[in-house]
Amino acid sequence: MYKIKRTDEFSNWLDGLKDPVTKQRLVGRLRKAMNGNLGDTKFVGESVFEMREHFGCGWRMYYVQRGDVLQASDIAKAQKLASTLE
Repeated sequence: MYKIKRTDEFSNWLDGLKDPVTKQRLVGRLRKAMNGNLGDTKFVGESVFEMREHFGCGWRMYYVQRGDVLQASDIAKAQKLASTLE
């Protein structure tokens, strides 16, 4: 099981999605991750991973993992954030 900490930027992005079906699917993916099922992920560098969703245009959510905590962010901010985390 994981704890998910959202950055303000990530929350604003997710909350701002206009398509309710897309938003619901991405929130569902985060729930699965909280239960330990990270699904299709890929390392993208600088301690940052992407959760890949293969629907629509191919959605990506970027995160940094520290123990049992996943910090969600966009890729550039996640890489910058990764360098500041202990």
